Parts: sequence; structure tokens; C-alpha cells
Amino acid sequence: MKNLKLILSLFALILFLGCSDENNDVDLDGVNAPSNISALTTITQDNSGNVTFLPRGEGVTQFEIYFGDTTTAPVYVNPGGTITHKYKEGKFQAKIVGVTINGKKTETIQEVTVSFLAPTNFEPTITIGSNLSINVTAKAELETFFQVYFGDVANEVPVDFMQDEVITHTYLNPGTYQVKVVALSGGVATTQKTQSVTVTNLFAAPVPTIPAANVISMFSDSYTNVAVDTWRTSWSQANLEDIDISGNKTKKYSALNFVGIEATTTPINASAMTFFHVDIWSSDFTEFKVKLVDFGANGAFGGGDDKEHEITISNPEKEKWVSLDIPLSDFTGLTTRSHIAQLIFVGAPSGNTTVYVDNVFFYNQAGSITAAPTPTVAASKVISMFSDAYTNVAVNTWRTSWSSATLTDLSINGNATKKYSALDFVGIEATTTPINATAMTHFHTDVWSSDFTQFKIKLVDFGANGAFGGGDDVEHEITIPSPAKGSWVSLDIPLSSFTGLTTRAHIAQLIYVGAPSGNNTVYIDNVYFHN
Repeated sequence: MKNLKLILSLFALILFLGCSDENNDVDLDGVNAPSNISALTTITQDNSGNVTFLPRGEGVTQFEIYFGDTTTAPVYVNPGGTITHKYKEGKFQAKIVGVTINGKKTETIQEVTVSFLAPTNFEPTITIGSNLSINVTAKAELETFFQVYFGDVANEVPVDFMQDEVITHTYLNPGTYQVKVVALSGGVATTQKTQSVTVTNLFAAPVPTIPAANVISMFSDSYTNVAVDTWRTSWSQANLEDIDISGNKTKKYSALNFVGIEATTTPINASAMTFFHVDIWSSDFTEFKVKLVDFGANGAFGGGDDKEHEITISNPEKEKWVSLDIPLSDFTGLTTRSHIAQLIFVGAPSGNTTVYVDNVFFYNQAGSITAAPTPTVAASKVISMFSDAYTNVAVNTWRTSWSSATLTDLSINGNATKKYSALDFVGIEATTTPINATAMTHFHTDVWSSDFTQFKIKLVDFGANGAFGGGDDVEHEITIPSPAKGSWVSLDIPLSSFTGLTTRAHIAQLIYVGAPSGNNTVYIDNVYFHN
């Protein structure tokens, strides 16, 4: 019977090719053996013992199935077809054979368990993948197969799968879903578990670009990491999971109030470093704090020579990786840095936030940042938006809701500074009291970056009606190509260069744009108009 079926298949192929005007040569010897041979086996839950086989494989013309019980002759199934066989209770070693058009075979043994009792020792595993996806596996005893309901559609049809098989599901929207996994045997009784799963638009963190020679890394796939005793101390109030996001190792802190990370056995000597870096991602935090603690020369907490300082990041951007590059000079209380043994992360709302963490390291950036230069223009000739040297006018926001950037308010050597990280563009608005710059001749801003390749400044006048899009808006954008990196650049731009800004009595919007888009950090100070 098998030989007849194979001959008929060959005859059909030759007949088909013979009808073509193309090249009729067929190299059957070049056809590879089948691969990935398996079968999905499902059982009717009526104590009948009826098991349905859905064989699967690649490069298969026909399947042979040996049931592994008293039935010795195989049955033949075409790709996509099924066959049902009646078993008694027990475990059976079924053999699935895939056959190609040229008779090559690949086989696999698959255990079939037929039980009329409910499955036992049921252990489903649900892991969060990247970008709205989850992975589901399961194992149990006395089961024949599993089903999973992902909880995102009404009248859901479950997905059938076998033990050791990984089922990946991608949701359309972020949210929390009830995922139900069921273990089935040949009886009416089943065993099931439901788990609440929260999925997000989460991708792997950005890859750092700082040369390894300039880095002391605590945790990053990009560098060789120093020894860390623990990523969650016993006194922490947070849950820690070590997860993998698209092949990239990541720390996940859930129910985060605060978490202590310690390198007490070998404290870190960061005295030659200038920055602390960490990448963070959250869909729900409203504040994030970073504390560094130096235990001093005696290496013991509370030994009398401890030094520490905490930095607060207010309103960090949600649902995107935020790269924090914090000058160590901002940790003003950390007056020594040669025995850093403790790092503490704090999240808000307290105990009710989840934060993913990656790329935790210290580094030394050539041309490390210092405070911006102090302006020398007389105050009587200045309208200042932001500068410690002048009295500033009212500004509604230094980061509009439609911005694509993260804002951090910093103090650098005692000088207030704006830091925009992951900068694509950021809107700054003074809409309540627009600025009348008709008597001014220049726009000034100081900028510092270690990684931008281009910088743009746009000024927008909302017109006499004071409303954006009111019909009398005017604007102009200036591009600074290849600005100097690693040093403060003082931009003093004649307002006459903003040729499209034909009126200047109601300037309500300032926009900064950085490149490479979304992947640069710019520090800003001394933003003012002057004559």
C-alpha cells in the first residue's frame, strides 16, 4: 500500500511537470529529508480513549503513524490531515514518520498518555516576552494535551499544545489579561490554572556606546561586569525577576518601594569616573530615585566614614527606555567615591510600580560636564527664560505633553540645568504670558552634549490672539550642524536669522530638536533674549 501511494505521488508530480513549458528536469535526489516531525494529540473527554493525531513537519509528502499499542500496521495521513485512534488507559510510545517525495524519512517517538483521571502535578509557565507578547509552556502528569486561553477576545477558541511546546501570543494592546491554561486527559475532569498577566510595549534596552575602557559596569550585556553581591538585599521592599528581553538580560523590579543593591565584598572605586548610567523602563512610575553610598575606607556601613547622596528624577517618561546619565558631581553628598558599596533605587507610587533596569555602570566621558558659563550681558538688556544669572519670566512648561524627550532638572556645581535625554524634540511653552521680544536682537542658549550630531532651535510667535493655529502664527527654525561635543556651546543667534519669525511680540513656544533622533542627551542653560 505504501509503495503504491508513493508511486502515485511520483506519477502525479511527473504529470504536472510534463504539462509545463519550463525546464522539466527534477532532481529528486536533492530533496532533503523531512524535519521538525511531531504531532499534536488531542483526546475526547468522554472516557472513550479516542485520541486524534495531527502530524506536523516540514518537507513532508505523507506521514506514517504507528500507534504504539497492539495495532502494529501504520496508518497514512496527508499533510494537514488527522487520524483518530481508540486507546485503552496507559502510556504509549507512538511513532510519527515523515516521508518526502523521494522516499526519505525522518521519525520521532511521541509519548501518548491516556488517562480518565484529572491531570496531576500541573505546572504552567507564563513568561513576559517583548512588545506585547507572552510565552506559555506547561507540564503535568496523566495529561494528553494542554489548552491555553489568552483572555483578550470574547468567545475565545483555545490553542491546543503539547508538553515542552512553547506557545507565543502577541496582544494588540497593553493591559492586564487573565490567561487560563488547562491540562486535559481522557476523562471529564480537567486541571486548570489562571494567571493575571500584564503586557507592555517593552523592547530591549538601547545598546550602550561608551568604550569599554571608560566603563565600570555592574550590569550590562555590553561589558564585563564587576562582582555584585546582591541585586536585592534582604531589607528591600521589591520583587526581583531576572528576565530576558529579545536575548538581552534585564532586571525587573515589581511592587517597588525601594531596592538595595550591594557590592560589599569588592566595593567599586569610581574615583576616576564622571557619570553614573542606568536605563529604566516603566509603564506606571511617577518618580524615580537613585542613591549611591560609599562605605568608606573601613568598608563597613555605619563605620563613621560613609558618604551618600540621592538624585530624584521627577515625572520620568513612561513606556519607553529612559537613559539616565547623571554626573557624579551631582551626587554632592558623595564626597568620596573609592568604596561605593551600595546602590538604591526608589520608585513611586510607593510599592505599586514596576521598573525594568538595564545597563547599570559608571563611566568617564572625555570632556565631562561642568556648569555652563555665566552670562555677562547686563540684566537690563535681557529677557530670561532660564538662567541663575537673571530673574526669569514665567514659563508654563519646559516639556510639553507632545514632546519626545525626557526632562531632568539637575544642579551642576550648584548651577540649575535642564537635561533632555532620549531627545527627538521637546516643546517649551510660555502661553499664559507670551514673550515680547520686539526690542531684542539676539536669542541665546548654552548647550552641552557628548553625543549629538545636529541641533535645531525653533521659535514660534502665536500672534496677537495668543492661540496656536489662530491664523497669525509665524515661526522659524535654525539648524546648527555638527556642534562641538563634550563642551558648552554658547549659541548667540541674531533674531534676524529667524527670517520666518516676522513678528516677535507674542513668542509662546520654543522647540529644541536633537539628532540622532531619540538617541542623544543635551544639557541646557542660560536661555534668554537680549539686546
